[in-house]
Amino acid sequence: MSEKLLTGWGLTAATRADVTLPTTAEEARAALAAARANGGGIIARGLGRAYGDAAQSAGGHVIDLTALARVHHFEAGDATSATSPPTITVDAGLSLDALMRTLVPLGYFVPVTAGTRYVTVGGAFASDIHGKNHHVEGSFSQHVTELSLLLASGEVRALRPDGPTAPAFWATAGGMGLTGIILAATIRLLPITSAYLRVDTERVDNLDDCMRRMSERDDEYRYSVAWIDSLATGSSMGRAVLTRGDHADPAELSRRKQKAPLAYAPTPRLSAPPWVPPGLLRPATVHAFNEVWFRKSPRRHTGYESIPFFFHPLDGVLEWNRIYGRSGFIQYQLSVPLGAEETVRQSLGRLSAARCPSFLTVLKRFGPANPGPLSFPQPGWTLTVDVPAALEGLGPLLDGLDEMVVAAGGRIYLSKDSRLRSDLLPAMYPRLDEWRAARDELDPDHVFSSDLSRRLGLT
Repeated sequence: MSEKLLTGWGLTAATRADVTLPTTAEEARAALAAARANGGGIIARGLGRAYGDAAQSAGGHVIDLTALARVHHFEAGDATSATSPPTITVDAGLSLDALMRTLVPLGYFVPVTAGTRYVTVGGAFASDIHGKNHHVEGSFSQHVTELSLLLASGEVRALRPDGPTAPAFWATAGGMGLTGIILAATIRLLPITSAYLRVDTERVDNLDDCMRRMSERDDEYRYSVAWIDSLATGSSMGRAVLTRGDHADPAELSRRKQKAPLAYAPTPRLSAPPWVPPGLLRPATVHAFNEVWFRKSPRRHTGYESIPFFFHPLDGVLEWNRIYGRSGFIQYQLSVPLGAEETVRQSLGRLSAARCPSFLTVLKRFGPANPGPLSFPQPGWTLTVDVPAALEGLGPLLDGLDEMVVAAGGRIYLSKDSRLRSDLLPAMYPRLDEWRAARDELDPDHVFSSDLSRRLGLT
């Protein structure tokens, strides 16, 4: 055990905690018992890619699961069967990066991946991550068939998405680590025949046109996402680069790629500098970047992209979060239901008017929600924007967006949050009492708590 200063990926709100690194499930149980004896809040942590304070516990205990990273069992199953699909059982500390390095050369892919592959399986479930395919295949938790959860009492409970353990399973999906410590999970896999995707790219003139195209044709694609120019205004507000695609067959690839269609060995090409000059990400520089990015994109094009390039482009730059400087950044992600498209327009309009220097603004369309009371996705739209935490007036701007989102029946993503007002949480997550009842059955003494849970009144 050692004391460490911890932050989320946004590099804001650092706090100190005692950190333990178990290498087995038994060591994790022992670490939990020792932490309980010492007092203070306890929370599990993976690779620290939650942007805010979800995996921190000031003055308490953090159990780092990244050394708990074994593959236990692989079942080839039947790719065409709903009852016996291919699955893999792994430790919660295994990263999606390591999982894909194992699976892709064998002809399998993870069912859902976030915008980074440096997420642990436990973190993916606790945050109930979503990807570019939510409109078709839902969130990560919907592809998990069994979960091993270490309770505060020391009991290890097997949870499944249906049957008597379903309430506990779905309370843990998106439950931000507050129901217990996830030790292992069994995940359904997606068979693939190549490590490449066939991608249709369209350059779109404004937000309304982008949302119309996504509404009309997204269901024809497994994956869909739009990069938005957050600084464009007037008739060009929300101009976008829309990319949609699916896994490619080897026959579609070039002769060179056909020789090894499942070759997969992603490596970062760059590293962010350890020190970034203040003011680098100001409106003028981001506007120039956005202009180049938009203009270089084709009006319409079909091509082939590798898995890392399509899903995880920022993973090609190590520690890219440092480009925001010492003050860090806020990743603000909202979702609103179908019929609330005007809220997306107004949110983007306020961000554009405030000249928020974001080079990473993304729009996706969500499909049906899952049974998790704290799961973020709901049928509708999600808009994500990165902004420097030191931006003048950012707090009041985001507070205003929160209130507008609540009025539209929307919510913000807790895995990205570091500043939401606690009084807005029940309106954003109306099934909060249902979640608390399930959590109280699993952790009646509220042993598991984090900086986020205390800030928002979840514990």
